Order: sequence, then C-alpha cells, then structure tokens
Amino acid sequence: MYVVTVLFKIHPANYGAFMQAMVGNARTSLQDEPGCHQFDVCESPAGEHSVYLYELYEDEAAFRAHLGTPHFLQFNELTLPWVATKSVATYQRAWPAP
Repeated sequence: MYVVTVLFKIHPANYGAFMQAMVGNARTSLQDEPGCHQFDVCESPAGEHSVYLYELYEDEAAFRAHLGTPHFLQFNELTLPWVATKSVATYQRAWPAP
C-alpha cells in the first residue's frame, strides 16, 4: 500500500471553505477511485487552522491517477489561494501488510 500524508496550514479567513472543499474531495476520492482505500481528514484541536491528511492507495499509480481526476484538479485550483503552507510525504505501508 502507498501512503500519502499532507499537512496544510490554511489562512484563517478561508478555513471553513477549505474544510468543506476538502471533505468533498475526500468523499469523492473514496467513492469514485477504486485505488483509494482510505482518506482521513484531520484538524488541529488547538484551532491552529492546520489540516492533516492520511491517504492510503493501492499503489503509486493509483495515487498518480488521483492527482489527475477532475474532482482533485477542481479542488486544487479552488483552494490553492487559501493555503499558507503545504507539506507532502509518501511512504510504503510496512504493517499491517496489504
């Protein structure tokens, strides 16, 4: 399994709209992409306007396909001005085994 983590810091004025768009993106990814197995959207309980994603894909090809979907491209274009910082990391899941 291919793991993708993303940490966003969102401009405070755009946080609510960002979260609405992010949840829609996550929901559509899980519903429409057979290679997407998990898409967790987490927010800081301290109100820091930070959002953490944990995404689990069948393989790297499934993640690359996700990046080309119309719903992701629309989400990315819409939210780009709302993002102060974004950090992406990828991993191979070691346990539990797929």
